[in-house]
Amino acid sequence: MPFARVALPGRCASPPDLRGRCGRNLPHCWRRPGEEPLPQPRPPPRSQTRKTHSGSWERAPARPGHADPGGLFSWHPVFMALAFCLCMAEAILLFSPEHSLFFFCSRKARIGLHWAGQTLAVLCAALGLGFIISSKTRSELPHLVSWHSWVGALTLLATVGQALCGLCLLFPRAARVSRVARLKLYHLTCGLVVYLIATVTVLLGMYSVWFQAQIKGAAWYLCLALPLYPALVIMHQISSAYLPRKKMEM
Repeated sequence: MPFARVALPGRCASPPDLRGRCGRNLPHCWRRPGEEPLPQPRPPPRSQTRKTHSGSWERAPARPGHADPGGLFSWHPVFMALAFCLCMAEAILLFSPEHSLFFFCSRKARIGLHWAGQTLAVLCAALGLGFIISSKTRSELPHLVSWHSWVGALTLLATVGQALCGLCLLFPRAARVSRVARLKLYHLTCGLVVYLIATVTVLLGMYSVWFQAQIKGAAWYLCLALPLYPALVIMHQISSAYLPRKKMEM
């Protein structure tokens, strides 16, 4: 039975060689006479949509853990915030007597807690990276298309390098490190740079469409200021207290 061109609601009746030239920007439909029309996808509920600046409606970003594919993406900022704003920051502040909750512990115990915090930071960052890659792959979206993604990739590479450097300091004999004091100085300096880059990545993420759709008004400015305070404290701690001491030990 020959195919007949039948115009369906919401579908273009143009032949395949004229697809996209009718101005409706809709897929064409070819079916045999008497066949049932293809089922139309149901639009999402109004509670799950939002109005854009152009006046059209689009699906709103899902909350963390939502069954919608957008919920897969929403776990990315959650784990990245846990990695860099909580675990890494607290692991660095462990050595500050003024800002650490474990100031009563010995230096050996704080080194162990520092390693535990940095390990959790690496694990949370790996989970956050896995969620964003899976989300973009399922949505067929390109990777590394914004400043946030490029600076974030640099942050992850630098974090892995810092973890390897700390591993060499933890086991200097196995790593055959001869000048431990110099390696500690490099570890402190690069650690400060890594944390500052991570702070820039977090700030760039707050300018994204997803975050601005979740947090608005004065709360957005408050969230923008939250990562800056620990960054200033850590920068003062390392530059004024630890770097001069390590230079004297060298």
